[in-house]
Amino acid sequence: MTQTTGQHPHDEDQPEHEHEHGHEHEHEHGGDQHGQHAAEEWGRDYWEDRYAAPGLQWSGRPNPVLVDEASGLEPGRVLDVGSGEGGDAIWLAGRGWQVTAIDIAQAALDKAATRAALVDEEAAARITWEQHDLAEWAPAPGSVDLVSSQFMHLADPVRAALFRSLAEAVAPGGTLLVVGHDLSDLTAGAGRHGKEELMFTIDDVLAAVPDDGWTVEVAESRARQVPATDGGTTTVRDVVVKATRAS
Repeated sequence: MTQTTGQHPHDEDQPEHEHEHGHEHEHEHGGDQHGQHAAEEWGRDYWEDRYAAPGLQWSGRPNPVLVDEASGLEPGRVLDVGSGEGGDAIWLAGRGWQVTAIDIAQAALDKAATRAALVDEEAAARITWEQHDLAEWAPAPGSVDLVSSQFMHLADPVRAALFRSLAEAVAPGGTLLVVGHDLSDLTAGAGRHGKEELMFTIDDVLAAVPDDGWTVEVAESRARQVPATDGGTTTVRDVVVKATRAS
């Protein structure tokens, strides 16, 4: 595994990730006692109910890090992990990608498919919506040219297994992009209500990237400003790992 540096500061003018359509902070599974509690508290029923509510839970816009890191990639096959209401999937399909969008909640997928058809009918035809529980399902090895996992927070050992399976899903010449809230966010004063066992670090992601045949292009904790709970702004950080598999 070769690693390159890529300091790529977040644009402070971009909005807070209200549009994070993945299951931020507190996704559904874990293997230990704490993770099992999170699985029960934020399992499929929770997300089905949440996405069944009227209106959008997120802004509908693509995640800024995805836009920053994927805009220069040649379109191909992409796996959108935790696709929610489809903001990322619609953006990717609009750029010519063939998208497989995965979410645990069928209500989210139904809402996303309806919205995609309204926003861009041509792009919608390039999206396949699939309901899967990522604790029990893994993509086929070498099946896609880009894996995008935006704010998919799971507890170990499920998280480690997921990251490994996502790396394995990348075809030769393809890219793995994993983004999530840094563990340090829990004390950043931004009102993060996640649990420590669901947060992750750069090293947690890099542990899933094989040493041979991969180049890590970005591995950083990327700072951005968000509203603070006590007024003003505070700095939070996103784990950003982008790695490319050799052709």
